[in-house]
Amino acid sequence: MTINRIESDFNGEGLRIGVVTARFNAEITEQEEAACLATLVDNGVAAADITLVSVPGALEIPLALAQLAETGRFDALIALGAVIRGETYHFEVVSNESCQGVSRVGLEFHLPVANGILTTEDEAQAMARAEDKGRDCAMAAIEMANLLFAIDDQLGGTEDDR
Repeated sequence: MTINRIESDFNGEGLRIGVVTARFNAEITEQEEAACLATLVDNGVAAADITLVSVPGALEIPLALAQLAETGRFDALIALGAVIRGETYHFEVVSNESCQGVSRVGLEFHLPVANGILTTEDEAQAMARAEDKGRDCAMAAIEMANLLFAIDDQLGGTEDDR
């Protein structure tokens, strides 16, 4: 049996990446952003091919992502933010709506969007996860951009071509 396996890689050369970072909980999101940007560059993404956008908070991330996606200039996008549980229901609203919005952008624009919006019980949890999440999102964005290119390369074309 022959199986057509499509694989990706972590080579960021030539990729154009947009990063949207929330300023709310800045101490955390700045660490997340620094780790993300360093990882992108370490994996071959040229600094000139990275666009960084800052927004007030997690709820504003999806709109900025959608605007970036609409330009058609990016191979992948990354959302970075931190939502920390408080004493009210607001945590659930912000967590759920921002994450759903991020997912919608990826599906609507057929564009990889790595979701790095941390949702934690307290600041200590967020600080402990910030750098890893930033790195993970950079790697996911690179891998998924390359995977979509590989799928197009191997299976691209119209139904009439198949």
